[in-house]
Amino acid sequence: MRNDNDIYNDIGQILFNISPNGAKKVILQAEFVPEGDVCTFLYDYVDIGNKTKWFENESAQASSKLMDYLIELKKYTLENNLTNGNPIWTGCIVTVDIEKLKINIDFKYEPFIKE
Repeated sequence: MRNDNDIYNDIGQILFNISPNGAKKVILQAEFVPEGDVCTFLYDYVDIGNKTKWFENESAQASSKLMDYLIELKKYTLENNLTNGNPIWTGCIVTVDIEKLKINIDFKYEPFIKE
């Protein structure tokens, strides 16, 4: 069975691959609908001038794989009792620092994406 680091690496690789030219960081906001089988994605990046800009992910396959990996991460979290008895997260903000090749995931437990 894969561990959470494997999943983080796969998520980071996809975001790295779809990042716009000149991006220093890529930021994914992902939020599951209450049913848990659909996810809203918002993509941003930080450019060389440290300006945050929105970008459209043109790859439906990348979004599909990201959702698969996030579902796998939720399943891993539940199966390994990593919630400490609390409800599972409903979304996350993933930041990939392209310059440092690092990933950070901030898990969210309340709705946070404004439509």
